[in-house]
Amino acid sequence: MSARVPPVPLSVIEEAVMRALEEDGAFQDVTTAALAEPADWGRGVLIARSEGVIAGLAVAAAAMTLIDDSVSFDELAEDGARVTPGDELAEIEGRLAALLAGERVALNFLQRLSGIATLTRAFVDAVDGTGVRILDTRKTTPGLRALERYAVAIGGGHNHRFNLADGVLIKDNHIAAARQRGTESIAAIVQKARATAPHTLRIEIEVATPDEAAEAAEAGADIILLDNMTPDAIRASVERIGRRAVVEASGGVTLDNVRAIAETGVDFISVGRLTHSAPALDLSLELQSV
Repeated sequence: MSARVPPVPLSVIEEAVMRALEEDGAFQDVTTAALAEPADWGRGVLIARSEGVIAGLAVAAAAMTLIDDSVSFDELAEDGARVTPGDELAEIEGRLAALLAGERVALNFLQRLSGIATLTRAFVDAVDGTGVRILDTRKTTPGLRALERYAVAIGGGHNHRFNLADGVLIKDNHIAAARQRGTESIAAIVQKARATAPHTLRIEIEVATPDEAAEAAEAGADIILLDNMTPDAIRASVERIGRRAVVEASGGVTLDNVRAIAETGVDFISVGRLTHSAPALDLSLELQSV
């Protein structure tokens, strides 16, 4: 695992995994109970079936050990490693019933988190050399945000605010709500947020045009989010902001256009698809004879 990425607290992992095991009926696996004896011993190997970046081995391990704490889970790779088809990721040994009952949950987590890390790495590689950082968003699976943000970091991306309490981000609907109460201009909205929000928080506002970007910069916004702009409009906005604020671009970002966006001079690019649309990495658990 990359040294710069702190691990997810074990309590967070275990809470998420236990919910998944209970949802899957892992402690009442009728198929395994019908076919395996309690004393039967098993050994399995987690194997990569496609190329990608691994994330979530500790989560997969918890899916086994929370069923039976005598199960051993020996990692053969580490989070952040690039893998190719056939690479072995971990050896698992213990009661056969535990391996069979925990298999699906372990794979679901590992495939999901590795898919996020893999897609993130692709975006990070696409902007290599520009100095731009790729950010995640709050478009995460409910209840799994900490794990999915971890996978983004493992893939080389960076994390935006964790939740609504972490920072002031004035989006289009906040602007619409403010205007319903009589606060019309971008500048007035920024100034109101500055006057009422905790002084320790930076003020970020979403804008849709270069004119709004210039207005937000003049009003003293700390971060200006350029939403769904073309690269030309982003470049014009960056020029008009003139380094008076940090600049983030978002909306409609793909692997095909992220490089062009990065070359406009923005500081950050936030990409919702890192967590809401990442395809799962193909992995499998292969049982071996003991």
